[in-house]
Amino acid sequence: MLSIIDDTYDSYGTFEELQLFTDAIQRWDVDCVDQLPNYMKLVYKSLLDLYREVEDIMVKQGRSYRVQYAINKWKEISENYFVEFKWYHENYVPTMKEYMKVGIVSAASSLLSVPSFVGMGDELTPEIFNWASNNPKIIVASSIHDRLIDDIFTHKFEQERGHCASAVECYIKEYGVSEEEACTELKKQMDNAWKDINYETIFSETSKVIPMPVLTRVLSSQFYKGM
Repeated sequence: MLSIIDDTYDSYGTFEELQLFTDAIQRWDVDCVDQLPNYMKLVYKSLLDLYREVEDIMVKQGRSYRVQYAINKWKEISENYFVEFKWYHENYVPTMKEYMKVGIVSAASSLLSVPSFVGMGDELTPEIFNWASNNPKIIVASSIHDRLIDDIFTHKFEQERGHCASAVECYIKEYGVSEEEACTELKKQMDNAWKDINYETIFSETSKVIPMPVLTRVLSSQFYKGM
């Protein structure tokens, strides 16, 4: 679903269509289907059907509260995908601060992590879902790493096919440096994020109170994204 929705924003939707699609995901209501173009109807209904199935299972297990945390992540990422699309549509190059605020969400580490917790066992408490949903350091660091590694290695291709400015372009514009210098600095930031991930997993206070299966789910998102 993530790949399909990512492509919908990146490659298929018009500005007006994506406004409707983003609004529909925020509302999370099957009645929104009729407002969408035909190709989006299938995508949207499939997403809602998937989570209805998951909710049915969780209700039987007495864990229905978990589903809303996952749905909230879909709402969050759709909003940020649309911001990126608007930047491209308006030919706007944001500052690094603006870009990373949106980019760490669209990197999808949080979306890949939180919904993956839904089917786990009793070690997953409401407190852990609250922790994971409020930008803990390990998920932020994972998101920074994913965003920067993706931008460094794909930004030329993305610009050729039509995409909002990447971290590379944003850094070049803001600091007046060459592409090589921008990539060198961003790689340093990427390395620092990886150090934060390792620290949070092994040595931090977080590692003492959050079960290791939860932390390894966050790490797994790194491998899903191409590590």
